[in-house]
Amino acid sequence: MATTSNPSTLFRRKPIDTIDDDSGGEGGLKRHLGLWQLTAIGIGGIIGAGIFTLAGTVANGVAGPAVLISFLVAGVASAAAALSYAEFAGLIPKAGSAYTYGYAVLGEIVGWFIGWDLLLEYTAIVAVVAIGISGYVGFLVGQFGIDLPAWMLGAPGTGDGHVVDVFAIALCLLTAFVLTRGIRSAARFEFVAVGIKVALVVLIVVLGVFHIDSANYSPYFPFGFGGVMTGAATVFFAVFGYDAMSTAAEESVDARKHMPKAILLSLGISMVLYVLATLVLTGMQDYKDIDPASGFSSAFASVGLGGVANVIAIGAIVGIITVLVTFMLGASRVWFSMSRDGLMPKWFAKTDPKRHVPTRVTWILGIASAVLAGVLPIGVVAELTNIGILLAFVVVCTAVIVLRYRQPDLDRQFRLPFMPIVPAIGVLASLWLVSFLQWETWVRFAVWFAIGLGVYFGYSRKHSKLAQPSER
Repeated sequence: MATTSNPSTLFRRKPIDTIDDDSGGEGGLKRHLGLWQLTAIGIGGIIGAGIFTLAGTVANGVAGPAVLISFLVAGVASAAAALSYAEFAGLIPKAGSAYTYGYAVLGEIVGWFIGWDLLLEYTAIVAVVAIGISGYVGFLVGQFGIDLPAWMLGAPGTGDGHVVDVFAIALCLLTAFVLTRGIRSAARFEFVAVGIKVALVVLIVVLGVFHIDSANYSPYFPFGFGGVMTGAATVFFAVFGYDAMSTAAEESVDARKHMPKAILLSLGISMVLYVLATLVLTGMQDYKDIDPASGFSSAFASVGLGGVANVIAIGAIVGIITVLVTFMLGASRVWFSMSRDGLMPKWFAKTDPKRHVPTRVTWILGIASAVLAGVLPIGVVAELTNIGILLAFVVVCTAVIVLRYRQPDLDRQFRLPFMPIVPAIGVLASLWLVSFLQWETWVRFAVWFAIGLGVYFGYSRKHSKLAQPSER
């Protein structure tokens, strides 16, 4: 049994064999999700702004046609982490994902760090995606000849006269509303929307392949190898939606069995679609002409397929909304878990007595993401998301190695292969990608981390359930 007898309370661990006894507060969370609903939530989190927005942004100004390589590099790093998540998901089927895993294996301060980190990262991802959808809304509105005031079309600095991104704000608040209706309703919406999104990507590939001009692939590395790696670090947030999906383990009907499968299925399906879609995008249009805000719509419009461009814009809006749902769901479950453990005020852990979801934190997250989406450019917010997720991957991959050797006989429903090589690859790849992020991103992250340390030492350490005599 993992104990909390460590002399340093900073590294007291939450015993794995007691995690299933956690109480979900008033009403708790309810188990409604099956394998394919979980997989849909995972795909919903992975495929979205990465294809419809960031692929164009990175191709245009960072990696050129080699954006495909950027996605593959990010995918390899993500796959190593995905296998680590899958092992933990089959062992610890509780809300919280990386936060819970880190807390149980590496200690409270590590769990706190990852939980605090994920609150910012997931919220920022919601903002990034909302900004991305807003770009397609603007494109679609323009196609119908509607001239909207410039002040409402983007954050300051993103265009002439831009003051605030009204569409992005509205989308964040709409997502919070959907999630407060209950996990069953949210999952039903996600399943349908993901089906539309996958069909749309397939349509893009099938139609776009006939308009590929091989001359657009030359030069393939216009920004050099450094551009490819910077691109990989930037698009990385587009290949890890499965980790947010794993926060819903406590709402799965058979989490130990279904969660590992859903993680691997969602990443595998998504990576195939990413490779095909980026190949078509950079083949249809010279990378310098790709519209960073609505890449595929502009690419199809450039070859005279304006009608298809409109369909893509509509489909992208519907499809990308699934990412908002997945990551706001993830953020709310991490916050819920931290509050249940006493690291945040228990007021946040209370769930709606009828719908059994943490409505309080969901609305707070909806408002916070709306503020970020309304006033910041997409590139700034996208890099902010990646640094935290990459560091979370380092923690999860490290923790799976430590626990495999510390407690090798635990009942693991899934055991990742080639231990410890695979998780070690995840650690090294994540650290490598972190090194390509801009220094401003590190500064913003350091500020958030410093605030988190203040909260931990000022409140969380003494209010932790593990600090209470009855919990020792």
